[in-house]
Amino acid sequence: MKISVLGCGRWGSFIAWYLANRGNDVYSWGPEDDYSYQVLRDTGKNEYVQLDSRIHLTCDLQASVDHAEVIIISISSQGLRGFMEKILACGGRDKIFVLCMKGIEISTGCRLSEVVVQSGVSPDNVAVWVGPGHIQAFTQGIPNCMVIDSQNEGLKRRLADTFRSDLIRFYYGSDLIGTEIGAAAKNVMGIIAGVLDGCGYGALKGALMARGAREVARLIAAMGGNELSAYGLAHLGDYEATLFSPYSHNRGYGEMIVKGEKFPKLAEGVPTSAAMKKLGEKYGVDLPLTNAVYQLCYGEEDMTYRQRCDELLQRLFARETKTEF
Repeated sequence: MKISVLGCGRWGSFIAWYLANRGNDVYSWGPEDDYSYQVLRDTGKNEYVQLDSRIHLTCDLQASVDHAEVIIISISSQGLRGFMEKILACGGRDKIFVLCMKGIEISTGCRLSEVVVQSGVSPDNVAVWVGPGHIQAFTQGIPNCMVIDSQNEGLKRRLADTFRSDLIRFYYGSDLIGTEIGAAAKNVMGIIAGVLDGCGYGALKGALMARGAREVARLIAAMGGNELSAYGLAHLGDYEATLFSPYSHNRGYGEMIVKGEKFPKLAEGVPTSAAMKKLGEKYGVDLPLTNAVYQLCYGEEDMTYRQRCDELLQRLFARETKTEF
């Protein structure tokens, strides 16, 4: 299969490496002024993978679009709409698009597949690839399970069957709304997990897992999805990689923010908390954990982050007693 992976950061470089090893004809694209692209160009590797000689590394977007039967996108979620304009200007409207990214557009509350469709791509040509797993584990040969979902039943089965290996066992998703919302929301829960670690409250992570998944399930159901999706691989199944792993960007962000330190990498849970807060208000769903993260990241600046964290935890515990389900 001819594939172009657009975005050569952490996940993009791994996906290109993984799919080339599966025998696919892979282009790996990054903008010329992007640090991740420059490292791969100059050294042939990054901190995660060695650039396979079968991968064609390029900064030519037109060539990448022309090459591909399938375009896989792995960039920051908030940049997707503008990036789609560039892809379609290269004539990519009829390609298959697979989104290997997790987030919700802040300005609209749209799921990422909706952003692609609104850009002019048929919904039958759009799929998402999400689920647990860290590149550092995959490249050591440690396997995991992931999900490919699409409203097009034939497309998701074709992609999952083509991409599967001894390293990644794919499942066919059955709820695109739940898959996307769950995958995005787990990053928000990851920030809380980091806050708990930073405060020395790691014993609360079990409660976070239970209540976080329940909160996300309510939102998924209100949006028309299957609330059971919150308990699948895209959300609850990704908690180990998000709430406990030293490699998790979002958990690391939460831990460092408590200590008053600046996290140097992208934490998608920050903008996702703002987007989910809007969705909760739109659909009338109570999202106490999400709102706590939003207040932490966007709240008043006259308090230290540690003070914000302590206050937010006290506020959550002061909520009225209610039935669990």
